[in-house]
Amino acid sequence: MEINLHRNDYLQVGVTSQKTMRLLPALGRKATQKVAVADNDGVITCFGMKKGEAIPVFKTLPGQKISRLELGGALGTPQEKIFIAAGSEVRGFTKKGKQFLSFEANLTESIKAMYISGADLFVCASYIYNHYCDCKDQDYYLSGDKINDIICLPVENLDHIAPVLACQDRVLRVLQGSELVYEVEVPGPPSVLELNNRDGGSQGGEVLYGTSDGKLGLIRITDTSSVNKWEVVNEKKRGGILCIDSFDILGDGVKEILVGRDDGTVEVYGLDSSNEPVLRFEHTLSESVTSIQGGCVGKESYEEILAATYTGWVTGLTSEPQQREVGPGEEIKMSRETQNKIAVLRADLEQLQMKVLQEREKYQQSSQSSKAVSTVPTFSVNDKFTLCQEDASYSLTLEVQTAIDNLLLQSDVPIDLLDVDKNSAVVSFSECDSSEPNGNFLLATYRCQANTTRLELKVRSIEGQYGILQAYITPRLQPKTCQVRQYQIKPLSLHQRTHSIEHDRPMNTLTLTGQFSFAEIHSWVVFCLPDVPEKTPAGDSVTFYFQNTFLSTQLECTYSKGQGNFKSDNISTISILKDVLSKEATKRKMNLNISYDINEDSVNHTLKMIHPKLEYQLLLAKKVQLIDALKELQVHEGNVDFLIPEYRSILEEASHLLEEYKKQPAHLERLYGMITDLFIDKFKFKGQNVKSKVSLLLEILDNYDLNSLMGFFDST
Repeated sequence: MEINLHRNDYLQVGVTSQKTMRLLPALGRKATQKVAVADNDGVITCFGMKKGEAIPVFKTLPGQKISRLELGGALGTPQEKIFIAAGSEVRGFTKKGKQFLSFEANLTESIKAMYISGADLFVCASYIYNHYCDCKDQDYYLSGDKINDIICLPVENLDHIAPVLACQDRVLRVLQGSELVYEVEVPGPPSVLELNNRDGGSQGGEVLYGTSDGKLGLIRITDTSSVNKWEVVNEKKRGGILCIDSFDILGDGVKEILVGRDDGTVEVYGLDSSNEPVLRFEHTLSESVTSIQGGCVGKESYEEILAATYTGWVTGLTSEPQQREVGPGEEIKMSRETQNKIAVLRADLEQLQMKVLQEREKYQQSSQSSKAVSTVPTFSVNDKFTLCQEDASYSLTLEVQTAIDNLLLQSDVPIDLLDVDKNSAVVSFSECDSSEPNGNFLLATYRCQANTTRLELKVRSIEGQYGILQAYITPRLQPKTCQVRQYQIKPLSLHQRTHSIEHDRPMNTLTLTGQFSFAEIHSWVVFCLPDVPEKTPAGDSVTFYFQNTFLSTQLECTYSKGQGNFKSDNISTISILKDVLSKEATKRKMNLNISYDINEDSVNHTLKMIHPKLEYQLLLAKKVQLIDALKELQVHEGNVDFLIPEYRSILEEASHLLEEYKKQPAHLERLYGMITDLFIDKFKFKGQNVKSKVSLLLEILDNYDLNSLMGFFDST
């Protein structure tokens, strides 16, 4: 069934965080619902719609930033009490705005995630989970990685409380009391959890999860194990998922899945006859969707999807028809309600324009006086710097609460800027002098179109070269102001955390021993690799597994106080680790004993892993070189039927080939560089300098053949 929804903007509050908007239960079967939304100014706004206008029910005074808003109440009764988390405090309000609870959780940092079930309160800081019952401390758990969200399985279906933590290391942790029962690996860092069908589904324990790289999945969790029901991969390269809900928008008795993403996309998934998800509807807003709920808000009897966005817009996608059809010669008569709404909007607009003019004149006069004081306007920036597994690149997303004027990117390490289809900003590059000690490798300016509040960029780094990427964000504000954000490009920046590796590969080993603590060697690993928790793990030792997103080579890190073992099937990975860890130890004036065991078979193994990518890129480059000549031939001859099928195919796919080639700048050079580094690193561990033979290696690569290349590596 086709879904037709129309957009209505209801209200704007301050900047909002993830999961800070909820719909209060309806009083009648088809009655409209009140909306509670909290913002970063610490204000809770509760409103309802009447005759097309947002009528406030209550509004609290500003305070500390609100990070979560949940509804609660006694089990089996309407969940209409409003609970918010601000800092390390949880406060409760009635549906009319009267505060009845102020509870200080014994956390040293702000609450990041919260869930409420009857008298049970579950709160999480970055790594710490706490459970309270009637505000009394019950359970505690220290997570191995950052906690992004929490839910609790329905108590009605179990004889005990079973919280589920969504953690940054691509794992859902299922708890019982203060103990970890088991872990469930998911295909990306989970950013949000919701109970399927709002009650755990027909079987109970069904949990919907969304990941920061845009995947959606359903998993059934039991006391001892889990079952993956389905997963939706992010084929369209949409943004990360921030919010999920289940709601029957079609009115057929079956709840659809509502999804809100950080690129502004709202999606509705239905289930087909085999219970597999199918995309039924999508709509794009201009900014991140931080909260999503299904209900009835604008007009009774008309269901809708309500979304809260990053800059505080509360927007409905309603099933109420917005257009009226008339026959020929007939006129559409505007209802009195609509006429009043337009008159009020016009009056508000005129009032705002007058206020802006008055304030502008006031500012101009004060700036010319001798006692003028100019205040720098503050603005909020929502940024995300994440590694994309599919194309081994980093996605940098910047979102500002006001329009962006320009963005300056500066990097002290070599990186490539990749094309992003959604990005409409005009980019220009400045010449850089990278020869100086603190020189620039990249200076790029993005000039944005009017009303652009969100920018998405893609960069690709080179492993072994590390430093800082800086973004200078200038919004369209007066007086001019700028914010700087910094992002670490790590030595092994293209490695992604995983939870298992193939142990039968030929591995090279690097062993470190010395007078260093567990915390010190952990800080070195954090410096070298992404996806590692900054907090030192509990216990005496730890093992982390990684996979290179570009080559699919792997790395195993096992370390403890005074000792570290690093294994990889790529010699270059071991070489980078050896150089960086030696440098870090030297900075701290610490003696390290470094030993290594090189497996000769690993070189040919790595070359074979590079082979398909290199062969594809060489073929792509060859096809692109032929396009101009073939097009010229087509112009002269008119008919190209005499060409061999391969050349005809190149002409037919010319635009696609050029687009693909353009999207991958320096891809071939990058692969050449990796093979060259592998060649140099192989002989470096033998104590030989083979840089003089690199020119011979490049000649072989220009006439590429895998066997010849492997022969050159073996014979040198």
